[in-house]
Amino acid sequence: MTITAILNARLIDPASDYDGAGGVIIENGRIKEVMHGSAQSAPAGAAVIDAQGRILAPGLIDIRVKTGEPGNEPKETLKSASLSAAAGGVTTIVIQPDTDPAIDDPATIDHIRRRGAALELVHVHAAGAATQGREGERMAEIGLMDEAGALYFTDVDHVIRNSRTLQRVMSYAASFNALISCRPVEPWLSEGTVATAGELATRLGLSGQPALAERIQLERDLALVEQTGARFLVDQISTEGALEVLTRARTRGLDVAASVSINHLCFNEIDIGDYRTFYRLDPPLRTEDDRQAMIEGIRDGLIDVITSAHCPEPAENKRRPFAEAEPGAVGLETLLAAAITNLHHDNGIDLIDVLRPMTQNPANLLGLDSGVIAQGAPADLILFDAGAPIVVDAAKLKSKSKNSPFDGRRLQGKVLLTIVDGRIVYDQRA
Repeated sequence: MTITAILNARLIDPASDYDGAGGVIIENGRIKEVMHGSAQSAPAGAAVIDAQGRILAPGLIDIRVKTGEPGNEPKETLKSASLSAAAGGVTTIVIQPDTDPAIDDPATIDHIRRRGAALELVHVHAAGAATQGREGERMAEIGLMDEAGALYFTDVDHVIRNSRTLQRVMSYAASFNALISCRPVEPWLSEGTVATAGELATRLGLSGQPALAERIQLERDLALVEQTGARFLVDQISTEGALEVLTRARTRGLDVAASVSINHLCFNEIDIGDYRTFYRLDPPLRTEDDRQAMIEGIRDGLIDVITSAHCPEPAENKRRPFAEAEPGAVGLETLLAAAITNLHHDNGIDLIDVLRPMTQNPANLLGLDSGVIAQGAPADLILFDAGAPIVVDAAKLKSKSKNSPFDGRRLQGKVLLTIVDGRIVYDQRA
């Protein structure tokens, strides 16, 4: 029996709204005791970790992580993604079903979970495809995948154009309270676009996607939510107009959550600069007004979840003309530091409220028992220094792909220790 005591920490737990001195006792992979205040002691024989006043918080939960496994392992494997997550303080990842083949049956869900568990790094879960092959026509085996452990269902970046198909998916999922997630992007207005429509896209000669495309599609999706009673997650909201639609849906009592990527909190369309393809994202980077609206959505709690939107692409897929480059960016290792820098240091949001959409909220949304520092909860914890400066060096990232828009950026917030089920899976305290 292994007992570990973490003492002399600044304990931040959004689930209990506690931010103050504290420590924890870990036994057999779970939190045995939570100590609030400066009076802390370790049991006899316990291994003691002195936090030295650094922040101890629940491990992050990232609900939108892409890998190449199965089918395209040179981009990313479950192991390299798990190593990246551990280095970034992320203790739970949810793999997206846009693999080859798609994760659209219970056997593949089970394979991902078993493969992830065998690595003994972070918790690895999977989202299941909403339609067979993510083709948007025939509903996938949602019920069987739910029994196999799928946390939610999505066709990821592929829009389900057929409203009747999406209606059937939502109606069936609602019968057992499964969560459905869709990207809000109207396919006809967005097809072939690589930037946000406006003066900048015109000047650069890039095909522009109007912000209206997000609002139009979200209106459709939420109308179906209202009709079916489904639980729904708006995936990667990015425009101010869509936030207004979300607000109206909430006032009507719809069971709707929303996520935003860290990229759309930190960057705007100007960052494209002279066709820098590491900023080629989907959805595209938006205006500064939209970015500020996303930040305010986090501040006031309208947006529930922050994700890394981790999307590895090898160099040969990025070193192309902007319009031909594959969209996406890696983000597992930079998620926490980017959120602390942009939301806390730059915009004054309390750390407890920065952590909430990456811990408590995704745990509640997906029905996980993690994301909290409480007696009996899994010992999934991170120790970090919110003021420590770091310079991102993409070449040193643990991801197999190095396509980070934060390359060369100075951030604040260094992960010192990542603990999963009481095991230290990442240690940079030296």
